[in-house]
Amino acid sequence: MTCNLVKHISPHGTVLAVSMMKDEAPYLLEWFAHHLAVGFTDILVYTNDCSDGTDDMLIRLEELGLGYHRRNVIPEGKKPQPSAIKHAQADPIVQQSDWVMVFDADEFLCIRHGDGTLDGMISEAMKMGANGIVVTWRIFGSSQICDWSRAPVTEQFILAAPPQWNKGWGVKTLFKFDPDYWKLGIHRPTIKNKHLQSSFPDNVLWLNGSGIPMEDYFKFRGWRSIRRTIGYDWAQMNHYAVKSLDSYIIRRFRGNVNNKKDKYNSEYWALQDRNEIKDETILRHAGRRQEIVNELLKDPVLNKLHFAALERVETQLAKYKETDSYQEFKDELIAAGQTPIQKIVAAPPKARDPARIAGFEDKIPKKIFERSREKRSDTASKDWSDDFLYPIAAFQNNPDIDVISNHNIMIPVDPEVFAPDALNLVAAGKYARRQLRHITNQIDKGDRLLSLGGEAGVVAMRALREVPDVFALSHHSRKDIARVAEELAGRNNLLDSSRLKIESGPLVLADDGDGEASGLMSYIRDFRPTVLRVFDRDVKPGVLAKLRVEHLKRLILPVELFCEAASQEDYLAAISALGFIHKTAWQDQGMLVFDQP
Repeated sequence: MTCNLVKHISPHGTVLAVSMMKDEAPYLLEWFAHHLAVGFTDILVYTNDCSDGTDDMLIRLEELGLGYHRRNVIPEGKKPQPSAIKHAQADPIVQQSDWVMVFDADEFLCIRHGDGTLDGMISEAMKMGANGIVVTWRIFGSSQICDWSRAPVTEQFILAAPPQWNKGWGVKTLFKFDPDYWKLGIHRPTIKNKHLQSSFPDNVLWLNGSGIPMEDYFKFRGWRSIRRTIGYDWAQMNHYAVKSLDSYIIRRFRGNVNNKKDKYNSEYWALQDRNEIKDETILRHAGRRQEIVNELLKDPVLNKLHFAALERVETQLAKYKETDSYQEFKDELIAAGQTPIQKIVAAPPKARDPARIAGFEDKIPKKIFERSREKRSDTASKDWSDDFLYPIAAFQNNPDIDVISNHNIMIPVDPEVFAPDALNLVAAGKYARRQLRHITNQIDKGDRLLSLGGEAGVVAMRALREVPDVFALSHHSRKDIARVAEELAGRNNLLDSSRLKIESGPLVLADDGDGEASGLMSYIRDFRPTVLRVFDRDVKPGVLAKLRVEHLKRLILPVELFCEAASQEDYLAAISALGFIHKTAWQDQGMLVFDQP
């Protein structure tokens, strides 16, 4: 019996994956099968210095008509990966390809778009006039797995860094290739110098991983996403840099494709062993991938090579485990893996040479830079304009997440709830610190506090904890944040419905731009607050001007939020018209506070 697989035929022509490998035999069939499953028509792999049969397996795959193998001839003084890319640039297989993507053996393309295939994703990109898709890494950790296993990598390791973690934003680029115009690169291709001053750059339209146009600057430079360009709705590149602890130790002993000395140390483990978020998206490809693996293993030659590679690595691991250095390194890695994500420090990037940059930019039409500045958009980063993630924030059931005291309110450092800036403040014990610190000086015994928006109710919770006989109603326009507030109250033993109510729903019904404060009016009428904290952007000056304030003795607003919704003068005028007096001493603390005379 032999393998009966045939290469996929794409309506987009040749869709080629290019990779470089050294001693990847235990993982090769899964990687190869996965990328056939998502729709690559051809796979080209360069190998160097293999000792585990990786090259033999690739040769057999080529004999079966499923891929291509090349020896990476490395010139003296050159690194393997750049050498392979230079060879690929001149290879007829690459030159005749329609779409090309360069990526590594520990990277698996995960397609969220449509039916999970390249064909559908490329089709939609082309309908938008695009000729490239920039796919950002998701860093997958060990999932706290120590032992070596033959199970598929993509099924073992399902815990990853948060998508908002900017230390994991390297990219790989799928693009429409023309060897006359493009020079291949590790992360993205570059336009050849002779075309920089031509009209060709105007014809380049790349999308990010959510199908949103990339900014113009990325046509010429950059290998990472930034907040304005990040996106995962269409695709992500799952990066399994560490796998299990045993796998990592094996990799350290055998070296790497780029011959980087001491790359696989405990610092690299701490950086890459991120397990904060469960992400099983790639399992949508698991069924087809396994069908292909099973078919490949029907070939007796490939079958023998595959299982010989597994046995070889298991024999090597058994020998490593008998040494003192194995246990020492294992202990070192376990300790490094305890480093919280907010304390990870990545190696600083190599300083850019201003003269070199200026020389490069001189080759590019100035209109490109001007247009890039004009078109900068926060479309992709709109979700981070607030403390909480969109569209749904919810605490994870993850015992590894730290819980930090912020002014005696315990808050989990959960990247599924908090946006990056807020997450860092939670981790440092400084979240909403002005509001938490001063609320005890802004309310009195027996007050009724109505808090609208902001901080998931933690300020109201501190008021309940620190000031006797206080009653509080915490309102959030988003239902998911109200649920987050309820869980926080429960974790802090403050979920007492006789003293704390947590509500959600519309406060303002827009009519003439200022809005009709129907929902807010009912809260004012029914709850009868004595202190009102307004941290909701929808409650604008025109809304406040309509309030009935017979029970209120104090109004509190944050300066930084409401300068976005309207001018500070507008708020001062609206609230002063209600008869309140501005207590200017609080303004230095970032708050507008108003008292009844």
